[in-house]
Amino acid sequence: MSHTITVNVSGMTCGHCVNSVTEELTELKGVESVTVDLNSGGLSEVTITSTLTLDSAEIGEAVAEAGYLLVSNDA
Repeated sequence: MSHTITVNVSGMTCGHCVNSVTEELTELKGVESVTVDLNSGGLSEVTITSTLTLDSAEIGEAVAEAGYLLVSNDA
């Protein structure tokens, strides 16, 4: 069964930002896909699909590792 969560990330401005966040989130256990709707200079919407339920803290840590800030999520 897949779980999908959508989060907002601050500070992303370009394709490199998207790649960095995608790479870090993809490393989380169970993550199948990451889709980013880039809003340069604003809040970018990141949708994560995984086989496991992800904890907001681990998502936040992965986003921070990429150099950005998790602002909010729908969980």
